[in-house]
Amino acid sequence: MAVNHIKSLKLSPLWEGWRGLRKHIRLSEKRSPIYERNRAAKVILSVLLVFAVGYLMFFSVGLAMIANEMDTCTPYEMIFGILPFLLLIDFLFRFGFQQTPAQQTKPYTLLPISKYACVEVFVVSAMFSSGNLIWLALTVPYSIMTIMFNEGFFAALGLVVSYQIMVIINSQWYMLVRTLINQSMKWWFLPLLLYVLLFSPLYFSNFDLLFDTFAYIGTAFTFWNPLAYICLLLVLWFFFEVNKRMQYHFVYLENANQESVKLRKVTGLRLLDRYGETGQYIKLEIKSLMRNKNLRKSFVFSTLVAVIYSLIIYTDLYENSFMQSFCIVFAFVIYGAMLLIKIMSAEGNYIDFLLVHKENIYSLLKAKYYLYVSLLLVPFLSLLATVFTGRESFLMLLSMMSFVAGPVYCLLMQMAVYNKQAIPLNTKLTAKGNMNNYSQIVVELLVMFVPIMFILILKSMFSEDIACLIILIIGMLFIVFHPLWIKNIHTRFMHRRYSNMDGFRATR
Repeated sequence: MAVNHIKSLKLSPLWEGWRGLRKHIRLSEKRSPIYERNRAAKVILSVLLVFAVGYLMFFSVGLAMIANEMDTCTPYEMIFGILPFLLLIDFLFRFGFQQTPAQQTKPYTLLPISKYACVEVFVVSAMFSSGNLIWLALTVPYSIMTIMFNEGFFAALGLVVSYQIMVIINSQWYMLVRTLINQSMKWWFLPLLLYVLLFSPLYFSNFDLLFDTFAYIGTAFTFWNPLAYICLLLVLWFFFEVNKRMQYHFVYLENANQESVKLRKVTGLRLLDRYGETGQYIKLEIKSLMRNKNLRKSFVFSTLVAVIYSLIIYTDLYENSFMQSFCIVFAFVIYGAMLLIKIMSAEGNYIDFLLVHKENIYSLLKAKYYLYVSLLLVPFLSLLATVFTGRESFLMLLSMMSFVAGPVYCLLMQMAVYNKQAIPLNTKLTAKGNMNNYSQIVVELLVMFVPIMFILILKSMFSEDIACLIILIIGMLFIVFHPLWIKNIHTRFMHRRYSNMDGFRATR
């Protein structure tokens, strides 16, 4: 019956196809082994979303008050003048939450339904997803407070509608970039090149050129210039067509297994043989990062981000106390937030072999901890420039590294007990385990922002040196006693091993 219902989708209108596929996605989520934890995590994310909407509305009111007091530009020119910055923020935040349509087609690739129609429905649903509506919390209050009573209702509506269309175009642009990056990390040059060109006037201290250009465009949208809207809709149609064809193309290639395989020579890492079984698992982890495409991409991306954030010390952002702490913490946390948080998920593809001896899991957990602690040397060495330039003290860097290696990694490794969704090692677009794990998203937010708030609180109560010493002592205590809490994680994992094995097998 389910197959017959799916067959009807290829003959149904787009709306009926969307409804049918949404129904199947909801059923798939309910059958997922991580459904209960995802439901609890969604509640937390919903609360955070409410706070984000409230913050946007507060920002909108403040921006409207500033716009009403300005004489140099009109309110609609002001809001469109900062549009490129808002779209950049929107683009970056989508990496943590938005899947590409090709990642959702796995259940339908072997069924008698047009894959092209299926991808098209997913692309359209991405355009009208609820996540795109969050920016209404910024534009609606702003339009009411600044434009409606001065320029009229239709001018206020023009601002809201045009802004929303641009957000939808931005979601399509993200979808294009994300799909290309999934194929090769080299495609990062595409968004970098675009944003370098877009913000190039800022490099020459010519903010007015960038602001005035978008302000002029915004005037046309606010007053419903037909040519402006025709161009905007043509841009949206262009991204829709490109995404539709590209998503289907990569799904076809992955299903046909036409990707060329390059043989790689991997060193034996004999130096680790002296550390016994733990050394062997460190070798396994290193080779897994080198050989498996998805893990290798995450590792390379984490390294690039750690280095980039260490270079932000040369920008004006670093002068802000919050951004100063954020950049340092993010550079250290990125390896854990990208890789360690998925602990045991890669091993879920061959978990049956690891559980032949129960001591294997304990050695594996220790090996992972030692490896990721050693990876902290990358951001530590990159951030030494802050010591040489006098922006930070050596004690600050050492305390932050120990804090991440201690309580932060202790929190991340707790996910070994609860992760029971296997992640694909090489296939990316049509892998079975591509469902969003919302509990991991919540933990990522915790390890990124809780340490920052903790540091800022300590700095407000004590001098910077005393705060660093407290952070260093806390971190060292967790590091010294790591065999105890790793043993506790191992014990709890073994109590849940059969439930976790069922989840791993169901998501391979």
